[in-house]
Parts: sequence; C-alpha cells; structure tokens
Amino acid sequence: MPEAPPETDAPDAALPRLATLDLIRGIAVLGILAINIAGFAGPMASATSPSLLHPAGPADEAAFAFSFLFFEGKMRALFSLLFGAGLVLFWERTEAAGRNGDVLQVRRLFWLIALGALHYLLLWWGDILFLYAICGLGALVLRPLNDRMLLIIALGLYYVWHVWGLLDSAAVIRAETALRHGDASAAQIHLLAEWFQPVRTWAAQELRESHLGFLSLLAVKLGQRPFWQVQMVSGNFSETLPLMLIGMVLYRQGFFTGTFSRHRMKALGVTCTATGLGLTALFLGWAWPRHFPPVAMHAALVWGLAMPHVLCGCGYAALLVLATPRLAPTPLGQRLIAAGRMAFSNYILTSLVMTFAFYGWGLGLFGAIGPAGQILFVLGGWALMLGWSAPWLRHYRRGPLEWLWRSLVERKVLENRL
Repeated sequence: MPEAPPETDAPDAALPRLATLDLIRGIAVLGILAINIAGFAGPMASATSPSLLHPAGPADEAAFAFSFLFFEGKMRALFSLLFGAGLVLFWERTEAAGRNGDVLQVRRLFWLIALGALHYLLLWWGDILFLYAICGLGALVLRPLNDRMLLIIALGLYYVWHVWGLLDSAAVIRAETALRHGDASAAQIHLLAEWFQPVRTWAAQELRESHLGFLSLLAVKLGQRPFWQVQMVSGNFSETLPLMLIGMVLYRQGFFTGTFSRHRMKALGVTCTATGLGLTALFLGWAWPRHFPPVAMHAALVWGLAMPHVLCGCGYAALLVLATPRLAPTPLGQRLIAAGRMAFSNYILTSLVMTFAFYGWGLGLFGAIGPAGQILFVLGGWALMLGWSAPWLRHYRRGPLEWLWRSLVERKVLENRL
C-alpha cells in the first residue's frame, strides 16, 4: 500500500517546532518514495513481486529485496505513528493557545479529505491522505481514553485483523506451493487461476490507461472509480488506525519530547529494529530463492509481516530520536528537518514529478522501468526534496501546501513570507 506523510504544524507560529518530529518526518518522506516508486512505475502488481507479470533479472530482484527489507511496511508504520503523535501535539497546542482543539482538528482533517481526493483525481491512484484523515477522525474519538486502553484497542484490532487475513489466505498459499512442487490438484489450479485473473486484468487496464492524456485519465477516475479511496479505507483502516493510536500513546509518554528514558529508548530502538529486520530477513531468505512467489508475497505484505512492520516502525523512531541531537545541527540534518517541515508539499511534489515521468501525459515510461532502474528516480526525488526545501524555508514560514492547508483551516489567508 502506498504511503504518505503526516503534517504536524504548530497551531501557534510563536511556539517552537519539535525538531525530532521534523527530522524523522524528513527521513520518512524520503524513504516512502523508495516504496511508492513501484506504484508510480507500475503496474501496481509489480509492487507485490517483481516476478508476478514477467520474470525479473538478478539486479531487479536484488533492488526489490533491499527495498523490501529496509523500507516496505516500515515506512507506513513510521508515518502512521507520526500522524498519531501529531494529532496529540496539535490538540495540546491549540488548547494551550485558548482555542478549541477538537473543532480545529476536525476541520483540519476534513480539509485533508478534500485535498486527498484532489490528489487522487489529478495525480495518482496511490493517495493516502484521504485514508489518514478518516483514520485520524477515528483516533480523535478515542483520544480521551487512557494509554492502557488505547494500546489494548490498537494491538487487539491490529493483530486480529492481520491474523484473520493470513488465515483467509492459507488455501491459496498452499495451492501456489503445490503448483511450484508440481503436485497441485485441479481444484488448487482453479483457485490460483481465480486469484491471478483479476490481478492480470487490472495490470492490463493500468497499462492501457497509462497512455491516456491528463484529462482522459481524470475522466476515467471520475466515471469508473469515483469511490476508489473509500475502498482503500475499508481495506486499510484496521492497520492505520491502530498505528496512529500507538503513536498517540508514545507522544503522551514523552517519546518524542525528550522525557522518555534514554536507556529505555536505546533498548527499544535496538531491540525492535533488530527483531523487525531479522524477521523480515527470515522471510526474505525464503522468498528470494523462490523468485518472490506472488501469492505468498501478497499475503506477507498485507498480513503476515504485521509484527516486523510495527516493530521496525517503533525501532526506527526510537533510533532517530536518539540521533536527533547530533544529527540536527549538521548540514544534512538541517536539510532533513526542512524536508520534514514541508513533508506535505514534498509528498505531492513527488507525485507530480513521478506521474509526469511515467504517465502518458508526460514521458510515458510506465511499465518500462524495473526495480533496479527505479533507484535512479528515487535518488533524483531525494535530491529534489533535500535541494529545494531549505532554500524555500529561508523565505517562507511554511511549504506551499502546508500554507494552503493552514489557511483553509483558519478560514483566512495567512501571511507566509518571513
């Protein structure tokens, strides 16, 4: 599932920003491009397995494996944790400024729904802003609960949903294994055919649509898939909301604000990251020699690797919190912080640049660039985000879309020049 950055701009410009959140968000918005690039380059199925539609070469498999190990699912978890933390931060600061935090927060999320809908219609099917806003509303309803209850709800919903999905996938996984071993029954072959048919049909449709002009593609989305984002919410709500709730608890426990024990932070960062990467590596060690079996890969990405994803999300966050004091003052740290402050603008900018590169209204490279070649586009996107964010913020208070969002929430045109 594609991913997107949260935004936690302080409601009062006089209040200092949290450099930790900005720096983590900056790293995350870079890392997320390493995952979303497969969806941009297309077809969507290639993000599940490089061998799903046609055999992949060693270089493409190696590039896919690297991204799978370090980025896939981990960045989605990290972003959701940050978004949950940002909900609490925004509420605290609006209340401290004598304003109604709940009203402003709801208004803020409803505008995010609208902006996410425009992102989908005008640029990319992989918009996640709409999903984040809907889940954010759910998190606001649960915000008054204590930390213990939030964790019980989050972990219960997260793991029940993932275990159920994995069990539901067991029959088709067994069928794929049997086919690979050469002893699949007729019923298993039929089951696999039913699984692959819509995948291949959708991939073929994506390839056809990738050649359309901008207005023609917009007409297709409006006419054939106007409720695409609602379907994404129904399929991902039980992952995204729990992670947001965990992020809320972490913030309230002082995880991002410096009051969390450094010893506990280090233990959490090392243990969670090592365990999450280790479990991912174990699955990778099975999947890579078998050229990433599509059914098993889909089940792992959507259901089976839930524990490594949340572990790495928490572990990455802890390690980055520890690294912030030393990294933030450096030139690289300053550029990462700037990219994080403009995460919303950078997210939409990468959608604009990458859809231009791959869609028919631009360069038309859709379906022609494998995972190895996509690395060049990722590096180019990173250079762009790190290159323009800091210079922009030397002249403006916020990124262009951050300014637009805040102005809509405040119901007035805010001053943005420094």
